Amino acid sequence: MKNRTVNIIVLTNLALILLLVTFAPQLMIEPGKLIDAHLELTDDCFNCHTPFIGSTPDKCMRCHKVDEIGLKTTKGLVIAKEKKNVAFHQKLLEDDCVACHSDHKGVQAFRPIGYFSHELVAQAMREQCDGCHRNPGDALHLKIKGNCSQCHTIDGWKPATFEHEKYFRFDKHHDSTCEKCHVENNYSDYTCYGCHEHSRSKIREEHVEEGIRDYEKCVECHRSGDEDEAKYFWKLKQQGLSPKDYPPYKGKRHSHDDDD
Repeated sequence: MKNRTVNIIVLTNLALILLLVTFAPQLMIEPGKLIDAHLELTDDCFNCHTPFIGSTPDKCMRCHKVDEIGLKTTKGLVIAKEKKNVAFHQKLLEDDCVACHSDHKGVQAFRPIGYFSHELVAQAMREQCDGCHRNPGDALHLKIKGNCSQCHTIDGWKPATFEHEKYFRFDKHHDSTCEKCHVENNYSDYTCYGCHEHSRSKIREEHVEEGIRDYEKCVECHRSGDEDEAKYFWKLKQQGLSPKDYPPYKGKRHSHDDDD
């Protein structure tokens, strides 16, 4: 009796599958509706697919010519420059459209539509983010050009690896542009000699007078314009602590006016 019940269930399922394959094949093999841009191809599966193989890049490139992606539409119309820049397709290491794109909305469950891996882009392109991305419009990034990788990774814009206040806090005497301290577009290094009161000879004279001869790495002691804070961090440095291990300064924070 038990085997008969199992056989009935199996036969019923097979019958349902046969009916679906015959009268509604799209429910069996189609992973969701087409994206809006491809809706006109809804009844022409073989325009993008090859039987038993699937969708291949050469099928995509019959309409989307690689050397025109981001520059012209599939109908040959010029794309305005202010539109999103996707002309990096011409510099991909390989033409593998389905590695990033799907024309069916249903596959979003296991591969996000429009997923992109920077590993597909040549190394030279990875180092020139602004070739594809616009600079963010906030006050900090408006002053910066390029060198995104010094704070960001290709895995994601956030989290950024840099918090300026860990190294130096701005005060009313240090309201300056990025280029004043970070010269030649190099944000991994800095100089304090860009201001008139910070001449190298004067800095040397003042530090030697205090018995300090290691004064080139300014922000190890000077986290702001507070002279007392600088003395606090200098003592920690003498104790052999690394700057990243310095306990925070809890004294009264104030700025002092340097002599010109």
